[in-house]
Amino acid sequence: MTARTLDAIPPYVFYELDARRAAARASGKTLIDVGIGSPDGPIPEVVVEAMQRAAADRALSGYPHFRAHPQYAAAVQGYLASRFGVHLDPVQEVLALAGSKEGIAELIQSQVNPGDVVLVPEVYYPVYARAAMLAGAEPVFVPFLADGRLDLEAIDAAHVARAKVMIVNYPGNPTTTAVSLDELARYVAFAERHGVLLLSDLAYSELSFDGFAVPSVLQVPGAHRVAVETHTCSKSFNMAGVRIAFMAGKREAITRLDAYRSNIGYGVSTLAQLAGTAAFLHHATLVPPIVAEYRSRRDAIVAAFRRGGWPVEAPRATMYLWLDVPAGLSDWEWVDTLLRGPGVVVTPGIAFGAAGRGKFRVSLVQAADTLVRAAEGIVAAG
Repeated sequence: MTARTLDAIPPYVFYELDARRAAARASGKTLIDVGIGSPDGPIPEVVVEAMQRAAADRALSGYPHFRAHPQYAAAVQGYLASRFGVHLDPVQEVLALAGSKEGIAELIQSQVNPGDVVLVPEVYYPVYARAAMLAGAEPVFVPFLADGRLDLEAIDAAHVARAKVMIVNYPGNPTTTAVSLDELARYVAFAERHGVLLLSDLAYSELSFDGFAVPSVLQVPGAHRVAVETHTCSKSFNMAGVRIAFMAGKREAITRLDAYRSNIGYGVSTLAQLAGTAAFLHHATLVPPIVAEYRSRRDAIVAAFRRGGWPVEAPRATMYLWLDVPAGLSDWEWVDTLLRGPGVVVTPGIAFGAAGRGKFRVSLVQAADTLVRAAEGIVAAG
């Protein structure tokens, strides 16, 4: 089943983007790459020191813990309590992940059978739909309302009846949309009413601006009975290369995910978990300067677009801008126009599903002055 399913999945759009970027560089083009959302800031020093200590500790040369290293689970528990006021059992309701992407895919694998439905936002991080397809399930795309909330009333009743998992992603990649705790409560109520496991992808929990604090779905009363949530060190702490995250929430789902993972692997690197431990223990001091840097970049590039006559709104969360492709061009034509002209690499909206067509994503992964040059080049090309 898996091999046939894999063959049926179209090529990953980011591979195509990489190929075009490589071809441009091979031709001698100098590029400003704001395509992939890979943090360019340094790993915090306290995290580096924790990794150095772990690497030198001979006691850690054995296999890691299956669910989570006790120190990591305790740090996660403390982070959830201090940041969100959420109190979970670190043994039964927390699971270490080697990045939230793989955890999301494995959760879907552990929850669905062929023919089941996974409810996915219509503009989505690719793994949501691809993991469902790899499991033989059907991804059903939930449309957005005008303000970026999910239109739950638009989901066909037959699809709801077959649904096993519903995914929400706020703040959203690539849309940058953020929602209130009341809105998250609406999704919890829907999941409870229809017996669906709610999966909240909270990759951008700390990257918010202008006084906005991102809520967790686990803050909703009773959410731990129907929901799980992924958190990652990748964006909040500039640790994308370390590959450390966690899933927390409904213990039955955590247990099932652990059972799946233990059949195909052997836990998450202890070194990575101890790095994550340092990050979460020190989140209150590590996060603010990282957020300040992204806020400075956001303000600089938004101002540059506005000077050029593009009416760009400043997002209140994430590390992206989600913009309209100029009229008359397809997504890939616009990508190629920017590669050939100003040498700016952006991600086409089609990478995030058919509903993303006509948009493109800019990642704030360059210094502010470089982002200004990118915006100026985009404005000139459009």
